[in-house]
Amino acid sequence: MKRSCEKEMMDLGGNTPDLLADDLHNLRILNRYLRGRRCVMLALQRALRREGLNRFSLLDIGTGSADIPAAILAWCKRTGTGARIVGLEADPTTARIAARRTRQSPDITIVHGDAAAPPFLPGSFDFVVASQVLHHFPDETIVELLLNWSKLARKAIVISDLIRHPLAYHGVRLLTFLTTRNIMTRTDAPLSVRRALTFKEWRDLLRRAAIGPIEIFSVFPFRVAACVNLRGR
Repeated sequence: MKRSCEKEMMDLGGNTPDLLADDLHNLRILNRYLRGRRCVMLALQRALRREGLNRFSLLDIGTGSADIPAAILAWCKRTGTGARIVGLEADPTTARIAARRTRQSPDITIVHGDAAAPPFLPGSFDFVVASQVLHHFPDETIVELLLNWSKLARKAIVISDLIRHPLAYHGVRLLTFLTTRNIMTRTDAPLSVRRALTFKEWRDLLRRAAIGPIEIFSVFPFRVAACVNLRGR
């Protein structure tokens, strides 16, 4: 299956608030049951064990409705780990939804801003997390983004994303067709798989960015997790 360059509805903008809110609800469900959250946590936990931290700061780029920050914070509370989390979101409507969903969590702050030009000083965070964000961009842009984000993080960049595979494409296409009427979810979920990279392509692209030693592994079903150690540069 060849990688697609077609834009997702989420990338095009102009979606109605109701359509977008319902799509974000569907994405939270998919992240939960298709292990999107788990994929992030596995990579982040490895980074935390390596660093020996009991408190950390983290920037979640392309946070969506902030289900990843919420999952990280819930784990932190269970384990007695301190965290300060910032979710960066480019879409203003999505950022408002994320802020509303996290208003009871003082350790999570939502910022409206561009992933290509995050409004933060160098070294502002221990970790930068990119969950299902990078597949939205062409290879050259992915390398540029990683280089830029490596200036923001003191310790590591944590990546979680999709693996392009025919079974993943047809599976999520059937799943969304059976479970939702939302045209945005039905369009974007399978298209996301077509826009993603294979495991080898992810590994080669991370090496090409050359920002630090890489720990990369696959997570069932059809996900890739990676931790780029910036302290090893």
